[in-house]
Amino acid sequence: MKFLETDRLLLRQFTEADMENLVQLDSDPRVMRFLAGEPTPRAEIEHKVLPAILQDYEKGPAGRWAAIERASSEFIGWISLDPPEDGSTTELELGYRLMAKAWGKGYATEGARAAIHKGFTELGTRRVWAQTMAVNTPSRRVMERAGLRYVRTFHVEFDDPLPGTEHGEVEYALTRDEWAAEE
Repeated sequence: MKFLETDRLLLRQFTEADMENLVQLDSDPRVMRFLAGEPTPRAEIEHKVLPAILQDYEKGPAGRWAAIERASSEFIGWISLDPPEDGSTTELELGYRLMAKAWGKGYATEGARAAIHKGFTELGTRRVWAQTMAVNTPSRRVMERAGLRYVRTFHVEFDDPLPGTEHGEVEYALTRDEWAAEE
């Protein structure tokens, strides 16, 4: 079930037993501020979110992993290299969502860098990309510290836009060649 370890984190596969961890994570309005703007309903986590995470493991080696703080053995969130629908690993979307108590400690960057390294060295990944709201400065900093570079700003229409949506979404990316040149 272990995907990888860093100095301070263990990234492992999710299991059905992680339901409460995901509910707790997605119930914090601070965590959801730039995502949905409100907590994810428990039924959605139970019937859609967790089953989708578990199903990705059946498609291939990429996916979303529970982030466990090694010192305390506590669940602090997740790090992901999400595959496209077909489960391929050529191009993966980097993601991270941590509990507020874990913010500002470098865990997202540490986990992101380790996941990117594994993608490029073991999974055959050619490109890693990520996106967030343009106004989500902390997330943008993680992308930059993990080595991704700004690609573009784009606008998406939403029926019920979050504050800051008018500034658009940003995409960052890193290719294996760019990564190797800096290693």
